[in-house]
Amino acid sequence: MTVDVAEIRFSEVELRDLAIAWVALGVAFSIFIFVATGRDVFPDITGAILSPQFATVFVLSLVTVGVGFLLHELAHKVVAIRFGQAAAFRADYPMLALCVGAAFAGFLFAAPGAVHHRGRITPRENGLISVAGPVTNIVLVGVFLPLVFVGGFVGAVGQLGVIINAFLAAFNMIPFGPLDGKSVLAWSKPVFGAVFTASVLLAVGSFLFVGFPSI
Repeated sequence: MTVDVAEIRFSEVELRDLAIAWVALGVAFSIFIFVATGRDVFPDITGAILSPQFATVFVLSLVTVGVGFLLHELAHKVVAIRFGQAAAFRADYPMLALCVGAAFAGFLFAAPGAVHHRGRITPRENGLISVAGPVTNIVLVGVFLPLVFVGGFVGAVGQLGVIINAFLAAFNMIPFGPLDGKSVLAWSKPVFGAVFTASVLLAVGSFLFVGFPSI
């Protein structure tokens, strides 16, 4: 069975992987936020996770980290399909487990999986597929930014949304290994330079002028 949205199709396996990765990232970032802000997670891990405070942070993580991750990966998929590729997201379960485990140690590590695509493709098309993810995160920074000035929970959503999406854009533009920046640089140095510079400036600016929300 597949779900067809316009010409974008999602298999049951792909929808499952997206959902599991979304929830796992939400859990990992919630634990990380708890540890980073000095809240007690040990020794009563179950009590901490079932607390109202954790539930609030978990929802906050889902609508910021989760949305940023999902739309980043879907952008890769949409552009790949636009170029005639067969494309689907596949979760990396060992990396998801490592992500959650690292959060308990107060370390942020997120490599939940990737969109795999196949078919004939040019370096330009491959570069455009790769850059679509970070550009989506840059756009999301602009979407979340107005929420910063609202205050309360919505303001916290805005703050974390700005910081997370700026970080995702900058991190993924690093020209190394399987990260998007490597393919973008191989295609076009000017495009790489523009997107990399913009994402780094946004990441630095978000930490200096937006800041981490008080949760």
